[in-house]
Amino acid sequence: MRFLKWCLLILVIVDFLQAGEKIFVVEREDSSLAVISKDSKTNRIENMRNMNHGVVKFRDKDAYVISRDGYVIKFDPLSEKIISEYKTSKSAIGFVIGEYYVAVANYDDKSVDILTRDLQPIKKIFTGSKNVGIKIYKNYLIFSQMDNDIISVYKDLNQGLKKPDFKLFKEFKDIGELPFDAMIKDEKYIVGFFTSKHFGVVDLNTMQFKKVKIFLDENRQMVLKVPHFGFWSIGGDKVFVPAVGDKKVLVYGNDFEFIKNIKTKGLPVFTSLSPKKDFLAVTYSGKDFPTIEIIDTKSLEIIKSFTFDGKVLHLRWSNEKPNLYVSVNDTNKVVLINTKNWTIEKEILDIKKPSGIFIYKRSE
Repeated sequence: MRFLKWCLLILVIVDFLQAGEKIFVVEREDSSLAVISKDSKTNRIENMRNMNHGVVKFRDKDAYVISRDGYVIKFDPLSEKIISEYKTSKSAIGFVIGEYYVAVANYDDKSVDILTRDLQPIKKIFTGSKNVGIKIYKNYLIFSQMDNDIISVYKDLNQGLKKPDFKLFKEFKDIGELPFDAMIKDEKYIVGFFTSKHFGVVDLNTMQFKKVKIFLDENRQMVLKVPHFGFWSIGGDKVFVPAVGDKKVLVYGNDFEFIKNIKTKGLPVFTSLSPKKDFLAVTYSGKDFPTIEIIDTKSLEIIKSFTFDGKVLHLRWSNEKPNLYVSVNDTNKVVLINTKNWTIEKEILDIKKPSGIFIYKRSE
């Protein structure tokens, strides 16, 4: 009985020590991930392949990385050890994690790979096109074929109950020219194009497709180019879009009706909403690379600006604490901003050329 009590006590202590957020930062020039715990750098996970545009995703107690050279790497976010890896192609661009599978969209070899959660191959779908915008909706797997201007919908015949058996369910053609990115908003799959000045929208409940025009201002000027959806922010009753080649953040309602343009210091690249959707952080390109601005999403006014001693490549809000983490690439650090009083609270050093910041919650 005493032994059992000691075991329970040890489990409680371990659980306490592991609780809270853990931050993984892409060190793209060193093919590694820096690990930040309790706002201090604690480790570095090496051998992460080509981390240009490296992306980390979490599901349950698993973590996955996709590398630019076509590797999917599974690692344990608690032990910080690599578990397995699988090379799907010469160049992969995006991936999603289902309950029983991982799906990867490949540029080169123009395919989509379906793998088990342990990265064992299940199926390879050749499309004859670079593939982008891969998403999951219920038992569907949806992606866009960039070279063929097609949206493909595959359905899991096993209904998501075990290892999937995906079969082609529906294809939408003549959707627009050169689809390059997509997102899921409620039941809608929304795709953007390099050369067409509209969105393509598939209602995934009715499997109906339509083209939606969006406008640059109240005079209904057309948007010239749709930025990557990963740079947008959607929350509450508003959609925030960084304008391409213009010093503005465009604000729309949920049905993309125009609300306002917010004038910004520089050319916006990336926007990120706080967990409560009350603030929006914006990064910039060019000479304003070192600056971020904070927008109040109710007043739609800029309330704070920070300028750092190097390019800002990414930022991420904490879900647990009033913290905003900013990767300052040139000076090898992640800066912690206290969002209660909007002051710089700490610099976390020795992060090699940081770019993407990804936060793991123990409850995931």
